[in-house]
Amino acid sequence: MADGMASPMHGDDLAARVARRLAELRRQRHLSLEALARSSGVSRAMLWQIEQGRSAPTLKVLDRIAASLDVPVADLLQDPGGHHAVAVLRADRCKQLVSPDGAYVTRALFPFNGSHSVEFYEIRLAAGASEHAEAHAAGTVENLVVGSGRMEIEVDGHRHALGPGDAIHFRADQAHAYHNPGDEPAVAYLVMAYAAELNHG
Repeated sequence: MADGMASPMHGDDLAARVARRLAELRRQRHLSLEALARSSGVSRAMLWQIEQGRSAPTLKVLDRIAASLDVPVADLLQDPGGHHAVAVLRADRCKQLVSPDGAYVTRALFPFNGSHSVEFYEIRLAAGASEHAEAHAAGTVENLVVGSGRMEIEVDGHRHALGPGDAIHFRADQAHAYHNPGDEPAVAYLVMAYAAELNHG
């Protein structure tokens, strides 16, 4: 995914939520935009746009910011309403992050209210497409199962071929990638677990 801006579903809502949460986390940590830009590798200009709510960031940019702030990605997206005993997530209202070319789509299958040590995503990858992910925070692990199509998960320079029903568990605090070697779209479900010592804000 390019290090730029995406146009996810409900992008205005997403941009506003990230803007509020990013500003809050920066204040809590007494970080300037310049300091966060240095630690995250995201330019000051892009951080300013995000914090002003002018653009919704891509998942890769959110990953960089979250890792720099030592929080899960979901912490940047959380709703202000707090926790509820039951949360129904309608398919047409789930938050999506889409790569600029539309080939990689992640759909969050958990509510953004409060901090989470575990996150659950649906991943859709177009035929022949690849998505490269940077290392997540130390201790993060991913457990992925393919629902349909084929995927190859690349970890530490090795590719692992998966078909429908196949699963893989790996340390995600290193660079990794998702590939679709087939001629049909692939769908997978990903559980991301963060280390207990992560600071959730």
